[in-house]
Amino acid sequence: MPQFWMSGHRLAVPAGAAIAVAAGLAGLAAPAPADAQTVEWPSYAADAAGTKYTRLDQIDATTVDRLEIAWRQSVIPDAIRNGDTIRAPVAAQNTPLMAEGRLYVSTGLGTVAALDPATGDVLWNDSEPVFEEAGLSQRTRQTRGVAYWTDGIESRVIAARGPKLISIDAGTGVRDPAFGEDGAVDLRKGLIRDFPDYYWNSAPLVVNDVIIVGSFVRDILDNQMPATKEAPRGDVRGFDVRTGEQVWTFHTIPLEGQPGIETWGIDPDSDQPSWVYSGNTNMWAHPTADPELGLAYLPLSTPSSDYYGGHRPGDNLYAESLVCVDVATGELQWYFQAVRHGVWDYDFASSANLVDITVDGREIAAVAIPSKQGFTYVFDRVTGEPVWPIEDRPVPASPVPGERLAETQPFPTKPPPFELQGVREEDLIDYTPEMRAEALAALENYRWGPLFEPPVIIDRSPGGLLGTVLNPGTAGGANWQGAGVDPTTGVMYVPSAYSQNIIGLTPSEHPRSDVRYTRERYTPTPRIDGLPLFKPPYGRLTAIDLNAGEILWQVANGPGPRDHPRLRDLDLPWLGSHGRASVLVTPELIFLGEGTNTGVASLPQYYGGPGGKAFRAFDKATGGVAWEMELPGGTSGAPMSYMVDGRQYIVVAIGWDDMPSEWFAFSLP
Repeated sequence: MPQFWMSGHRLAVPAGAAIAVAAGLAGLAAPAPADAQTVEWPSYAADAAGTKYTRLDQIDATTVDRLEIAWRQSVIPDAIRNGDTIRAPVAAQNTPLMAEGRLYVSTGLGTVAALDPATGDVLWNDSEPVFEEAGLSQRTRQTRGVAYWTDGIESRVIAARGPKLISIDAGTGVRDPAFGEDGAVDLRKGLIRDFPDYYWNSAPLVVNDVIIVGSFVRDILDNQMPATKEAPRGDVRGFDVRTGEQVWTFHTIPLEGQPGIETWGIDPDSDQPSWVYSGNTNMWAHPTADPELGLAYLPLSTPSSDYYGGHRPGDNLYAESLVCVDVATGELQWYFQAVRHGVWDYDFASSANLVDITVDGREIAAVAIPSKQGFTYVFDRVTGEPVWPIEDRPVPASPVPGERLAETQPFPTKPPPFELQGVREEDLIDYTPEMRAEALAALENYRWGPLFEPPVIIDRSPGGLLGTVLNPGTAGGANWQGAGVDPTTGVMYVPSAYSQNIIGLTPSEHPRSDVRYTRERYTPTPRIDGLPLFKPPYGRLTAIDLNAGEILWQVANGPGPRDHPRLRDLDLPWLGSHGRASVLVTPELIFLGEGTNTGVASLPQYYGGPGGKAFRAFDKATGGVAWEMELPGGTSGAPMSYMVDGRQYIVVAIGWDDMPSEWFAFSLP
């Protein structure tokens, strides 16, 4: 049985609590009153539960074909440029919030701005610089969103910008002087290990007056960038929303005396306990929470270094785990580790989704999280008990000297995987017999096999192996875009991108590296004239009934490379785009783009490139396309929706390698 842990006092939650919470979350899905003039989107993913669901139905299956562009606004609006000709980023990932009659956004300059939700005009801009520190790149300026908080009297916009956590008056755009020092908290302080280049590009979450933040780490290292067993710790922290005081820290790698420390063995090269120096294991995805229960759900990543773990023997808790903590104290309530002793970069990149389901007549307050591997893990969000059995299954051993992998890994029995897993001959491209033969030949010098096939040391001698084919790859499956869920039905909608990686290890040569092996510099996945070796779809949308643990339907997201010279005469169905895209869930429709074609270096560059310029509405019942519009670029952020003055809008960030990012707003005429 896979490990999970519960604190004793959490089991004392009254038996009716889950039902009460279920009723509370169901209230999010209540239909908008017929006379409603304003409906907000006050959190990055619509709500603390991460549903990405709007109850608005002005735009539905009968009206969506009349959708048009209402306004456009650069992610660096002219009103805040002050005459500067700086080019806006081409892959801005920001999703606005809507509250108090304003859209709150993170701009491409790293500032926070308020926009008029009906026109896109700038109402105010937080122009106070936060990126004066040397070494902060434009990447650290861009974030995926901000947070909103109000106590009914005062209201604040909370943003993580580089090394700072800032609080801004939501009405005026002025920094809150009572928060930290002049409205900002230095996130590099309060850590137990130096983190000089600290930043986080996900949106903070404010729940029960606590701001929860994670961190972003540099973990894709090779002989050009030294791989080290030492790294900054990815601890997750909570801050008081009024004062900025740090109120708790959850140590993602346990400290001495804490539960889980026994999963960090002794480094054979230094005879040190590996928890002492290991780092990363950060939360780079957006957290979610249940305010009624006072619980937050933290998706965690891989420890240092990603592809070789001989210096950190053991299962390495709480790496690659979903962790439930008390919002008020940060105390661990339960956890589930999806990957033991990870060497595949299979971190939890997606947020968890909170949804109430009914399984075999039993009402369950659930939490579900999709993964890079293509699994969906579903738990009772109070106790951490899996809703369906999760089996330990044997996985291949590592051939790398000094590497000791876990003998088994957890495999959910339900729902079924939403992506192909591992490499099998029957999954190789077979549009023609010649292409199947070419695919087999392309794999000749690579190790391939089932899910969790381990990395190998590169051998460039004749007949030697050049690496392991990882499928899904580190950028495949469900990534930071996550999933959406309809709280009225318990159906989850998962967009996923198809990608493979070649992971080949080489002895560390960088003078500052202290691990035995590191990944060789990025190696392209074998292709056939630019086509993937595997069968489509290369990007897909999957509807999963969490009440039954079954896939309802699965469709390709876009036409994909059907126009390839070797495919254009074969009259193929949609093959799917392998760009990254996020969903918006409405009562009748799923809105989804194909993702942009830039900004994701780890996505393989198949024929035509990742992403596509279409923005579509899919029918929730069948997965059929109800509407689409070709845009100047692909969706780079997650779509959201709101109503103002009785008119429903859908807003999403759009960008392309030749198109600086803009927010596009859609509405009915």
